[in-house]
Amino acid sequence: MSHQAAQALLTFIDQSPSPWHAVANLASRLDSQGFTELRESEAWALKAGARHYVVRDQSSIIAFVVGDGALEQHGFRIIGAHTDSPGLRVKPNAPHTAGPMVRLGVEVYGGPILATFTDRDLSLAGRVSLRSGPCAFDVASRLVHFEQPLVRIPNLAIHMNRAVNDEGLKLHKQRELPMMLSVVESQLPAAQGFNRLLAEQLGVDGKDILAFELAVCDTQKGAFFGPNREFFANSQLDNLASCHAGTEALLDSLTQDAAATRVIAFFDHEEVGSTSHKGADSSFLEDCLERIALAAGLMRGAYKQALAQSYLLSADMAHAYHPNYAEYYDAEHQAVLNQGPVIKHNHNVRYATDGLSAAFFLRLCELAEVPCQKYVHRNDIPCGSTIGPLAGAGLGLRAVDVGNPMWSMHSLRESAGTFDHGYMIKAMRQFFWSTAHQA
Repeated sequence: MSHQAAQALLTFIDQSPSPWHAVANLASRLDSQGFTELRESEAWALKAGARHYVVRDQSSIIAFVVGDGALEQHGFRIIGAHTDSPGLRVKPNAPHTAGPMVRLGVEVYGGPILATFTDRDLSLAGRVSLRSGPCAFDVASRLVHFEQPLVRIPNLAIHMNRAVNDEGLKLHKQRELPMMLSVVESQLPAAQGFNRLLAEQLGVDGKDILAFELAVCDTQKGAFFGPNREFFANSQLDNLASCHAGTEALLDSLTQDAAATRVIAFFDHEEVGSTSHKGADSSFLEDCLERIALAAGLMRGAYKQALAQSYLLSADMAHAYHPNYAEYYDAEHQAVLNQGPVIKHNHNVRYATDGLSAAFFLRLCELAEVPCQKYVHRNDIPCGSTIGPLAGAGLGLRAVDVGNPMWSMHSLRESAGTFDHGYMIKAMRQFFWSTAHQA
């Protein structure tokens, strides 16, 4: 079961090289299980047991199953995560010549480990906006993914950088990140050649391409490692692993009826602060929850009652103990691979966990018969954050921050424990079956 769940995750990531692809694949998975899409621009009519999802701007998605109990009494059970990962994004006027080479300029997105992008078989994936009619608003969007290696960031030879093994690889973000694309074609300007490349990949007229949003992606597939395949590696484990676990938990939970309305909410732009019209700091989640309440006939007071009976499980990956760097961990709070989900604590509210929500998740793990761990960051190292504090504060929800432990967070090639993914799915499924009310 654990290897099967982990393999499904690796396949999902391999097919989701950008947030736009991830949401398209999640929507397809939901479609196959009887979910239907709702549009924010249309009226909603809902009934108990109804399965629906909503997509905002192609890279954020919220899915839900209407509970069979009174919403104001049973509230929502919400799992939140994010669809984006740190990395490199192609600039609008990216193609340019440098001596005899054509390079693509890139911008750093979030906080990636830049050195991990060098000397790898890289490619591009994302969405392209196309002219589709006479009106300014007649713009279509198409997903694109070059599956073969297309670009590269070659390292400087050690003969020219003798200190690299002692001082580490340090890349200048402006000068040394542009990616090698091709040798200059004397008869074809760089921008025109790149436009032609996109057009051929999409099968469209290059004159109709208006804009693009492209992420740099790895072409190496996900893989297991270890004597018993007890670990696995891939890109974007942070945080597509949580999105996959939440989706599978929602679908698994459908074997039982539930009084509460079950929700998964996966947002873009977490890695850059969540402040966008589709991020966790936007109105997206609140808009959807309120419309569910309105469709159930609730007035504003009853909707607030529903929120008071609700819980948010914020799922993002956690830092696993790395014995080669033991000094970077709090000795009493070391999260170990394959030892179960991690509750993430921070008294400065970088994580949303408090004593009651931690206790609630511990009980979920007990009921699901999965192990559980606790993590606290060292006091002298700045702590990251998640969507938990943002979404919890905006809606007044009690929340807990959890995640599976992993190595090499924000590397192009991250790794984690095979058994932990199955553990997290079980704990999340138990969360959807829970009937606990907020204290």
